[in-house]
Amino acid sequence: MILCLDAGNSRLKWGLWDGATWLARAACAHAELSALPAVLPAPPTRALACNVAGPAVATRIEALAVRLAMPLEWFRSGAADAGVTNGYERPAQLGDDRWAALIGARGHHTGPALVIMAGTATTIDALDATGAFRGGLILPGLDLMQRALARDTADLPEAQGEYRAMPTNTDDAIFSGCLDATLGAIERMAARMPRRAANAEFLILLSGGAAPLLAPLLAPHLAPPCRVFDNLVLDGLARHDALRQRAPVDLL
Repeated sequence: MILCLDAGNSRLKWGLWDGATWLARAACAHAELSALPAVLPAPPTRALACNVAGPAVATRIEALAVRLAMPLEWFRSGAADAGVTNGYERPAQLGDDRWAALIGARGHHTGPALVIMAGTATTIDALDATGAFRGGLILPGLDLMQRALARDTADLPEAQGEYRAMPTNTDDAIFSGCLDATLGAIERMAARMPRRAANAEFLILLSGGAAPLLAPLLAPHLAPPCRVFDNLVLDGLARHDALRQRAPVDLL
């Protein structure tokens, strides 16, 4: 029984994996990590963690592992893993969460794909039909874009707008501008991808807190299908561990 932990910049997402299926998955604030044992449906025997939230959160995770008397393994980016190869100039520099998401995406789709994590930051990563990560983009997430405008300009508010194709008020203009900037980056990356390979069509795999906002806006503009997943990082951790243990894994 393995406890998979995805410590992102805003929240910690967790899942309890029994080697074949998820028994439970949820999210909590970093400060609430100490309360996690009370909500687990079964005691884990070990933990596999991906952390991009810094050393303070790593210390919290290590304390949790000590409390539960279980070994803890840190997931790290590498040159190859679970059928995915890392095309970064320095593979270890690729964010551990991006690497896990690519591995999770490969478990869901074996054709060319854009793997999009829409959280505090938005990452848009290209995965070809052979499982090779070809490169990707990092840009501020939707909330971060809006906060930056409010913080660094004199007259713009923290927008509470709605998406409009032609905004006619400031809140809608800010919200729609941030969404369109993200959609434009996705569209430009999608234009660089092959449409088909090895009888598998190009697919957009979308995950993260802003995924429900982006998905319906992508569909009218892009021909490739877009599928939303709850957490590709957790899926990648489970797939990494299952294939390392040579166990069958079906994340669908």
